[in-house]
Amino acid sequence: MPLLSRPLDQHPKSAWLAAALAASSLAYVYRKRQSPLNKHNVTDMLSTTKKTLFTETDPETFRNHRSMFPVVDVVQKVGVNDEFKRQLRAIAAIIFPSWRSKEAFLLVLHSAFLILRTYLSVVVARVDGRIVRDLVSGRGKRFLTGLVYWFAIAIPATYTNSMIRYLQSKLSIGFRTRLTRYVHDLYLDKEKTFYKAVNLDGRIQGADQFITTDIAKFCDTLASLYSNLAKPLLDTVIFNYQLMKSIGMAGTVGLTINYFITARLLRAVTPSFGRLAAIEAKLEGDFRAAHTRLITNAEEIAFYNGGDLELSILDRAYLRLVKHINSIYKIRISYNMFEDFLIKYAWSAFGLVLCAIPVFMPNLAGATAVLTATPKDESSQVGSRTRNFITNKRLMISLADAGGRMMYSYKELAELAGYTTRVYSLLSVLHALHAGEYDGSGKGEERLRYALTNIRGTIKLGEDGIRFENVPIVTPAPGKDREGEVLVNNLNVHIRPGEHMLVTGPNGVGKTAVARVIATLWPTFEGTLSRPNEKEIFYIPQRPYLSQGTLREQVIYPHSVEDMKKAGRTDAELMHILEVVRLAYIPSREGGWETKKEWKDVFSGGEKQRINMARLFYHHPKYAVLDECTSAVSADVEGLMYAHAKDMNITLLTISHRPALFKYHQYLLRLTGNHGAWELEEIGTREQQQSLEKEMQTLQAKLADVEAMKARVKDIDAELSLKL
Repeated sequence: MPLLSRPLDQHPKSAWLAAALAASSLAYVYRKRQSPLNKHNVTDMLSTTKKTLFTETDPETFRNHRSMFPVVDVVQKVGVNDEFKRQLRAIAAIIFPSWRSKEAFLLVLHSAFLILRTYLSVVVARVDGRIVRDLVSGRGKRFLTGLVYWFAIAIPATYTNSMIRYLQSKLSIGFRTRLTRYVHDLYLDKEKTFYKAVNLDGRIQGADQFITTDIAKFCDTLASLYSNLAKPLLDTVIFNYQLMKSIGMAGTVGLTINYFITARLLRAVTPSFGRLAAIEAKLEGDFRAAHTRLITNAEEIAFYNGGDLELSILDRAYLRLVKHINSIYKIRISYNMFEDFLIKYAWSAFGLVLCAIPVFMPNLAGATAVLTATPKDESSQVGSRTRNFITNKRLMISLADAGGRMMYSYKELAELAGYTTRVYSLLSVLHALHAGEYDGSGKGEERLRYALTNIRGTIKLGEDGIRFENVPIVTPAPGKDREGEVLVNNLNVHIRPGEHMLVTGPNGVGKTAVARVIATLWPTFEGTLSRPNEKEIFYIPQRPYLSQGTLREQVIYPHSVEDMKKAGRTDAELMHILEVVRLAYIPSREGGWETKKEWKDVFSGGEKQRINMARLFYHHPKYAVLDECTSAVSADVEGLMYAHAKDMNITLLTISHRPALFKYHQYLLRLTGNHGAWELEEIGTREQQQSLEKEMQTLQAKLADVEAMKARVKDIDAELSLKL
């Protein structure tokens, strides 16, 4: 006889099974209380998370997944359809890399507890019926025995419920960890996809919202949806089988018909929750981006007294979000009313009718119905009817709950479709940018010459020097059917080892753009760019960047402390570097190398730039691209740093207006701004450099005199007007 088909009083092993489960549960709880969490500092445990949570994604995995993530049209309909299933399968390849993964094990364990919970629900229903029967019949001893069974089952039942919730949370965080690491590796790759996504491609607006919020919501919804679908589905099968033995085949068929009718009705009236969830996520991202922009540009906004305007921008972003959320709430009122009426009230009434079948129509209930064998005495008959009614009612309530959760899950499934679309769009665009494909790539036969979809240049890495061969410097234009602006026409320049070059020109002619092309931040549209490998070239941008971390980590950036130790570098070397840039006082002033502060608020402008130059001396590359990186440094310290760089045999490509830097360079690249024209000339001997420097200083002095004379003319005009 199957285990679940036996009455509890005919199967005493159920009590022993429940007791064994209870004992194992208590032992588990006791072990947890003795876990290291209560003996060690939580901070020490958190310090190991880097090793246990994150594993770098193999580049081969990205190549294998590329075909799974084609970029889709953003205006497509969001819903539970074939496209949703395809996108979910693609993401599943990331969160379940193999059936031997941790997430697969958690899923199997979670499923096992769901099955155990269903079995315990059947046992609880039978125990409940037995207790009520013995209570009505006045059997005190059996009533007490039933209570013992009840408490014996309560412990494993509550433990099972807790483990189901725990494993659901573990699945969610496991999914999120997999996706987050995958996205981070794709976003912060060697191709600088993070820069392309923000500056060269407009398909992802607010990547931080996608990565921090949308991925979390997707993982939470997916993990909860599995519980809300798998267990109710199993419950439906098991409980229907149990009820069929009591109410017969006719009642079971009626239940099945009721499910299909309810599902059809709910699907017909369900709003597009997936589309609404996707819109809400976008509006949340817009509101967050507005606050981020305010934080980033706080000083400029304060100088302009732009607080009122920024407040109106924030208010509008929030009101758009609230308006959409309120519209969702209004839609849910009518939907929830209809849903609750069907599932809670219509189903309950139908369930009572089915529970009455064994009482009023025992023959219809079938030969296995307990009431067909009617006891001889009235007391036994009442007790038997009571037991079976309570058992059937308990099963019916559980069945209604299972069916209700399956019906409710369709709404969650629609919301999951919205989150899936958001996460998939992020992954597909990152894959495209990782492969060098921008918005609109591969579309249309006629291409604009300098569009991001028409990059024909060649980049050669590993060269001992920097060489431009017929390379136009073009400002990229993100978006479809847009052409970039040419700043410099067909640049032909060769920087050999030891041949330092200075780039000058008016503002806006493309000086910084040259550095961006060398760093491959901007594409090489035509021609050939030859340059060293990443480890042999170092860039210092105009705006100093100070990372989170210790004072030591500011100097060695982008190295970590582990990288520094592997390279055999010491704090004494760092102190020597700070002496070179005249910052030897910083460690003692700030409290040592291990001090952590918000360094952008601690250092002055000149100190920030000298810290960046200290990074150059720490990394000691063969080549350095310096973009106006010493404008806030005094001339004497600036000269010492440039002289030290040359002594270290670092070949310099400097972008600057300062005439004092001429003597540290052999070549001058002048960008005229006249329709992309440029001039290359040799600066010459030391005497010529000094003569040119003196001429520049004389011209600057004359220009200053001109400004003073203009001011004096205005003063004289003002005095004359007063006398007249």
